Amino acid sequence: MSDVEYSVKQFILKEFLPGEDPSELTSSTPLITGGILDSLATMKLVMFLEDSYGVKFEAHEVDPDHLDTVADIARLVAAKKG
Repeated sequence: MSDVEYSVKQFILKEFLPGEDPSELTSSTPLITGGILDSLATMKLVMFLEDSYGVKFEAHEVDPDHLDTVADIARLVAAKKG
């Protein structure tokens, strides 16, 4: 698991799944399509990523195609960091 995946997983567990078993949240768990993140939670996650990694998301990137799993998020952040 990459550093980005680890920090995203920790953020999601703390902010949106307090008390849940951390092993239940894997790199491929559907976050948006699985109902873990709603639109407000997704925006909170995007702000966390922008602040933590110094990247900027375009409006078309804030959707399930780009942010549905921890692995998707890590790939997008890595691509933006170049």
